[in-house]
Amino acid sequence: MSTKIYVPRDAAALSVGANAVVDAIQREAKARGEAVEIVRNGSRGMFWLEPLVEVETAQGRVGYGPVKARDVASLFDAGALTGGDHALRVGLIEDLDWMKRQQRLTFARIGVIDPFSLADYCAHGGLEGLKKALTLAPAEVVEQVRLSGLRGRGGAGFPAGIKWKTVHDAQADRKYVVCNADEGDSGTFADRMVFEGDPFMLIEGMAIAAYAVGATKGFIYLRSEYPHAANAMESAIHLARQAGWIGKDAFGREKPFDLELRIGAGAYICGEETSLLESLEGKRGLVRAKPPLPAISGLFGKPTLINNVLTLAAVPYILAEGGKAYGDYGMGRSRGTLPIQLAGNVLRGGLIERAFGVTLREIIEDFGGGTASGRPIRAVQVGGPLGAYLSEKELDLPLDYETLAANRALLGHGGVVVFDDSVDMAKMARFAFHFCAKESCGKCTPCRIGAVRGEEMMTKIIAGRDVEANIALVRDLCEVMTDGSLCAHGGLTPMPVLSAIDRFPEDFVPAERKTAAE
Repeated sequence: MSTKIYVPRDAAALSVGANAVVDAIQREAKARGEAVEIVRNGSRGMFWLEPLVEVETAQGRVGYGPVKARDVASLFDAGALTGGDHALRVGLIEDLDWMKRQQRLTFARIGVIDPFSLADYCAHGGLEGLKKALTLAPAEVVEQVRLSGLRGRGGAGFPAGIKWKTVHDAQADRKYVVCNADEGDSGTFADRMVFEGDPFMLIEGMAIAAYAVGATKGFIYLRSEYPHAANAMESAIHLARQAGWIGKDAFGREKPFDLELRIGAGAYICGEETSLLESLEGKRGLVRAKPPLPAISGLFGKPTLINNVLTLAAVPYILAEGGKAYGDYGMGRSRGTLPIQLAGNVLRGGLIERAFGVTLREIIEDFGGGTASGRPIRAVQVGGPLGAYLSEKELDLPLDYETLAANRALLGHGGVVVFDDSVDMAKMARFAFHFCAKESCGKCTPCRIGAVRGEEMMTKIIAGRDVEANIALVRDLCEVMTDGSLCAHGGLTPMPVLSAIDRFPEDFVPAERKTAAE
């Protein structure tokens, strides 16, 4: 009987030598006459342990990490095939504090199953949501999503049930479902983990969405920087089509739904839904004016449901367990769970799924172990490059849409990036303008010109030139960009800039005064 060994095929694990570890395990097992079966799973999201090797034992999966190819022989010597002790042994995976303290609904299978095994997917609860949906009328499926309180996980936080109902009620000869997988925010990687660790979940979520709103065709728009994720999804779509989960009879005889993967060209702005639609239509990624909303006139002028990966990935659980079961998690109007991506200057970075309401301090200190540098935390950016910088004093804020909005911040896609006390917040404010200028689609003046002028003014402030006057100008400019930009790209750029100025004013003091103050 062979021993089952799990080694992630996730891009994060590959980047630190997972394939070399697999080769070493195969060589060592052959040399010792040991029978092993290697399963390439997704990552558990404990990136400091990658490559994390898990060995299936009678007690459960025992983890070893981070494993290098040179460690493999000593692991065999230590009896790792039966869970033996070794300096890299971390114990039973399910007993680790990092895992036990999470509430994994969307990420329950990721790291557990073989992402390309239909049987493994179904054995762990996969496809139950779609089966349940097909027993309901489309309007009833929409009602379950509304009941769950699910809101768009891409950043806007718009109620998914309202969007789904709008597309459901629209009258047209054709409708579309589009998955926004243009995951471009700094410090985010949850979408990629879904693609590489549980791609059938996204396919199932899109199929449920299509059935609910009456769509016959779906598109997944993926960023070009994710080649492993693209290969994984192509394989999964092929397998799902072979199994009849999608295709011409997906929802019964002559009731089709099929999927197509499209790769973007690398523009950040295509994460904005109307730019994404332009790109899907083969045009340059430019923001469209709204109205009309995509739900009424979207892709090729047809009613289109656009949701983020994490929004659609939450749907199979909602249908399988019921909207109320999902909505029982969370707080206030922020219902369900949030996959939080912890990155930056942090000791233990990775993916944490918890119900809304968990505090930043729990995430950064309890899960993350503080900064990697060992220096004090000074700033935390939540919600990607257009999110606010929060100070250490605000770490006890609960993570939910309303609390962050009340504190002039946003949740975005759930990215949390940590900075220690060596960060220069004036330079971070300048970076926000620089990023906006580089990634602007150029359609509206406040964004196209404002970001360039903002970077120039921040450079003068950093150089100590007319600081007070230039800060006043930056504030005026931010007001124009907030109120006058066509989309959130220009409209939200002021958020990191103003949060840096307001929360860390000492970093904007001219150098000579700063020195005197010290």
